[in-house]
Amino acid sequence: QVQLVESGGGLVQAGGSLRLSCAASGTIFSINAMGWYRQAPGKQRELVATSTSAGSTNYADFVQGRFTISRENAKNTVDLLMNSLKPEDTAVYYCRARVSGAIYWGQGTQVTVSS
Repeated sequence: QVQLVESGGGLVQAGGSLRLSCAASGTIFSINAMGWYRQAPGKQRELVATSTSAGSTNYADFVQGRFTISRENAKNTVDLLMNSLKPEDTAVYYCRARVSGAIYWGQGTQVTVSS
């Protein structure tokens, strides 16, 4: 089993920054990819950013250069630095990991951006 624990959410004013962190623990032989998704009230969960074990990254169009995903393979962690936050970024942010082909999710961390 693999557990993902997120931290770093909170309340921030528009234009501010937050850093989300996610740590994976448990029976881990290899993590193929780690990333962040988000779900706003009444909307479907959507991809924010992902990072593969080879170091390639992928961002959603709405990120527009504001967010940076970083990963430490040796520590099984992935961070998401979010700058220039907008009220529309308000959502629950979930960490996701693909470990030996299986998908795991964290419990989510709330990010609220006030205008």
